[in-house]
Amino acid sequence: MLGKRALKFRDFGKVAATFCDLREDRAVRVLARESAKQRARELYPAIENKNQQQMRAYREMPDEELFDSQWVRVAIGPQDLPGYKAAPAICSECGEAVSFGREVVREGRPLCRACAGERYYQPL
Repeated sequence: MLGKRALKFRDFGKVAATFCDLREDRAVRVLARESAKQRARELYPAIENKNQQQMRAYREMPDEELFDSQWVRVAIGPQDLPGYKAAPAICSECGEAVSFGREVVREGRPLCRACAGERYYQPL
């Protein structure tokens, strides 16, 4: 029987995915190989549209030409597990609630990431 699952997205600007096995305390990281694009060009030079060229080649290429993989260990905190429950912290600057232990504590005061200087938006 399979346990609970959760998907976490973190944008590091790479085409990679890491699949964690919590029971074994290990994960496999799968990375798309840049060389696969060149291989697609070699296999189907007559197809001018590179997206169509890659789609056709990628369906036929073996996994070893498309991906690199490696065993890794990923530190996963309880807040990243499915079903995690915790009382929200209240930001001492803006008063907004911050869930899942995502607050930043500075000088003993809880702050949301925006008030801590990690704002991804600019108020108008």
